[in-house]
Amino acid sequence: MSQPPPTDEKLLHERVLRKDPVVSTEVFKTYVDQIVDVLTKHLGCDEDDANQCAVDVVFSYLTNPKRYDPGKGRLGAYLTQAAKYRALDKRRAADARERRNQKYGSDVERRATSPKEVVENSVEAKRIMERLEKRQVLKSERDRKAVRRILMGEGSTKRLAEELELGPLPRDELKREVKRHRDRLMKLLERFGQSLERGGKEESDDES
Repeated sequence: MSQPPPTDEKLLHERVLRKDPVVSTEVFKTYVDQIVDVLTKHLGCDEDDANQCAVDVVFSYLTNPKRYDPGKGRLGAYLTQAAKYRALDKRRAADARERRNQKYGSDVERRATSPKEVVENSVEAKRIMERLEKRQVLKSERDRKAVRRILMGEGSTKRLAEELELGPLPRDELKREVKRHRDRLMKLLERFGQSLERGGKEESDDES
């Protein structure tokens, strides 16, 4: 996926600063897959870790967009670099854990998100979920649970598989199924964002 032109990125950032009601979904679908691709191909991250890092940095940006200085570079490059730093931090932490306790082999404990990040991600995820539920975009409870997990930054194949009720499957098949459902839900979020943009502000914005 190619980056949007610089002028489009500038307009996107300005909409984030204005707290445009549809921009969170747009930023999410514009950059997450792009960042995951970079982390898996250039840093050798597995897809779960890459997805978690990508979602974390996008939510961090959405909750505090003033940290980004457009004069210092492209928004996509800023988010990608932040995700690279986060991925490298996770890798160093994983290596340290493995050295401390070899008996757990190559199993890597997911780096805990700080309490502040948990709160920020929770607030942003709740806003998006409220819009999705108001428009009845998600038809099944398992889709609602899975999207909520994704928006909270969940990157674990196992946890997403549990929410999607996929049942016991071989690891490779399970990863394929989770990716298929995640891609489906991402496309749904993209269409939802586009429909909101075409329809203007949500009805709730007009309520006093």
